[in-house]
Amino acid sequence: MDTRTETDLLGQKQIPADALWGIHTARAVENFPLTGSTVHPELIKAFGEVKMACAQTNNELGFWKDSEKAAAIEQACFEMSEGQLNQHILVDALQGGAGTSTNMNVNEVIANRALQLLGKGAGNYAVVSPLDDINLHQSTNDTYPTALKVAAIKQLRLLEQTVLDLQEAFQQKEKEFAHIVKIGRTQLQDAVLTTLGREMSAYAEAFNRDRWRIYKCEERLRVVNLGGTAIGTGLGAPKQFIFRVVDKLRENTNMGLARSENLVDGTQNVDVFVEVSGILKACASNLLKISNDLRLLASGPDAGFAEIVLPEMQAGSSIMPGKVNPVIPEMVAQAAIKVMGNDQVIAQACSSGNLELNQFLPLIAHSLLESLSLLTNTCKIFREKCIGGICANEKVCKKNVENSTATITALIPQIGYSKASEIIQLAKENDLSIKEASLKSGYIAEEDFNNLITPESVCKLGN
Repeated sequence: MDTRTETDLLGQKQIPADALWGIHTARAVENFPLTGSTVHPELIKAFGEVKMACAQTNNELGFWKDSEKAAAIEQACFEMSEGQLNQHILVDALQGGAGTSTNMNVNEVIANRALQLLGKGAGNYAVVSPLDDINLHQSTNDTYPTALKVAAIKQLRLLEQTVLDLQEAFQQKEKEFAHIVKIGRTQLQDAVLTTLGREMSAYAEAFNRDRWRIYKCEERLRVVNLGGTAIGTGLGAPKQFIFRVVDKLRENTNMGLARSENLVDGTQNVDVFVEVSGILKACASNLLKISNDLRLLASGPDAGFAEIVLPEMQAGSSIMPGKVNPVIPEMVAQAAIKVMGNDQVIAQACSSGNLELNQFLPLIAHSLLESLSLLTNTCKIFREKCIGGICANEKVCKKNVENSTATITALIPQIGYSKASEIIQLAKENDLSIKEASLKSGYIAEEDFNNLITPESVCKLGN
């Protein structure tokens, strides 16, 4: 294999001759064979956006006299922002150095891709340098968190739409099931009557709150520290670069980005990621609760609640013929639990920074972007493969209403608590349904009984 020699402060290393990565990437790959997961693809693309804004600003300020070189660098940045160079980012998602390995992998790939575009050989850093050109007026400490925020905003916008779609799927079921009266339960015990539509409406409203919270998250992420370089003092960057680079990034990304008024704070404190992760955890909490509710309502089908029927997706057992499991809600629950776990990781990592920098940004980025991807995929699959296909078991719901003591509560406004208690006792002693006992007691006529358990009656606010 043909190789080229590259040098850093630790010495020399042989690199495959045509590789777009270089010595800094090679050392990181050797040092961090940790998770087997590479950097999140959306973070790589966002890095391309950040490097593009920096390159354009440097070019406009006249730091490159060679227009062909500047154009090649900008083209390489663009290709990275489009995901065309993802396969060349080799470093592990988790790494020491606060993300320096990722930044240098990005710098090397952009530099060598620019060299290709110029017709030069990879590693010809006298022409285009990963440090002197691609990293010009930057640091890992301002480019990495800025790229993370850009990636997170893009993912939040996708997540907001999928949560909205999920909300609307439940709203459709609310309308579809509005006429079905059923038993409402508290502490898993029969409580009072409700409708299946009402249950679905509560799920829709929960996701409506999630959608709104997710939408507001973008405000938390729009303030970036790009231009602050190493610790937020802007060391090594000219004032005009600092003033203009975020404007360029805002223009390119169509995001309402703004430079932090206190770049030192923006560099050392990353509590905003804790806040955003908390919102994602709230969404995960709703997904976990609602997916478990659906599993319970669909339990059986012969010896459970069986009030709804979930779409059958696959055979459920290698030993029990005919068994079909609620695999989609189970998947949703596991994803939700993972997001909750990531939230704890993010909180711990964000609070563990020291002085002017948080050294655990790779862990924060990996966990946050994983949570965003998980939630987006989960909501989409949940809607498409489960919610849209839910059917009501009206026969079971009707039977439960007629048999459950919960139905008695609906009669109290007309017959009173004492007579209602007598009906319950009569049903127990004579093995009768609540409806049969109510009619046999003579306290209520069948027409009145039926009127008191209509969807309109059980859903009206107050008596």
